[in-house]
Amino acid sequence: MKSHWFKAATVLAGLTFAAGAALAQKTQLTVYTALETDQLKAYQAAFEKANPNIEIVWVRDSTGIVTAKLLAEKANPKADVVMGVAATSMAIFDAEGMLVSYAPAGLSRIAPQYRDPKNPPAWVGMDVWGATICFNTVEAAKRGIPKPETWKDLTKPIYKGQVVMPHPASSGTGFFDVSAWLQLWGEKDGWAYMDALHENIAQYMHSGSRPCAAAANGEYVVGISFEYRANREKAQGKPIDLVFSKEGLGWDLEAIAIHKGTKNMDAAKKLLDWSISDEAMGLYAKNFAIVAVPALSQPLPNVPADYASRLVKNDFAWAAKNRDRILAEWSKRYESKAAPK
Repeated sequence: MKSHWFKAATVLAGLTFAAGAALAQKTQLTVYTALETDQLKAYQAAFEKANPNIEIVWVRDSTGIVTAKLLAEKANPKADVVMGVAATSMAIFDAEGMLVSYAPAGLSRIAPQYRDPKNPPAWVGMDVWGATICFNTVEAAKRGIPKPETWKDLTKPIYKGQVVMPHPASSGTGFFDVSAWLQLWGEKDGWAYMDALHENIAQYMHSGSRPCAAAANGEYVVGISFEYRANREKAQGKPIDLVFSKEGLGWDLEAIAIHKGTKNMDAAKKLLDWSISDEAMGLYAKNFAIVAVPALSQPLPNVPADYASRLVKNDFAWAAKNRDRILAEWSKRYESKAAPK
């Protein structure tokens, strides 16, 4: 009997060791991201199913915060991959020598405007996210506030204290709004527009999603946000209309890149390969109307068919080069209404 117990214990110990060894053999890939929390699970599950020996460990925050964190860690990098962060930020990282150029499998399918133009590219786009106004129809009716059709409508006195938008230093959505207005109207008129808008702003929030959620919950009538969050709020039955300004919409790319200094290069390359696969593009297309392989884009409810034509001409290199200057000027003018951090 004793020998049977010994044999059983030996087998159990062997199985436990084998399980532990298998777990130990999994490569842990540290991925810095600004992807929405409710997107991460689906992306991770699909990638890890295709690559069972790799486990993603997310480090997530808003675009501006992730960007600042990565720049602060430049001399002692902790990230293996940067995923779902604005192309504008990727251009900054590339200029700082922080990225490893790599041409993922299937790169030729990516539209030229949705990737770094160098060969091989320092970063590759995943999908486009663009500006959307979330308008609470119930609260607006109570206050007799009309639905805006344009950005300039939001400067009318009737919207005073009823508009919230993302803080551009914290949020990629906030930054592409500011950058788009400056590119759309020029610096002089762009800042004049923001001066007028500031009169009606209740608060600048440290998230691209939060202004839409605030409008959807009736805290404010207007929340400047982006189409993914707006569609999510509306799908949950919130009383909002989505407004896509006729003047043009700010936008950026969610992009992916390998961080220089990674000790997990093979695993990092596999994540990039997967990130532009048909499977990945199909997942992005459930959230965004435009993906980096245009043929795989799908119509989204509440997003107009001509959405792509409404996007402003966005100069990523200009936005990246001028980001610090723009944010310093913005802060000098408007920081007084920033939400507490």
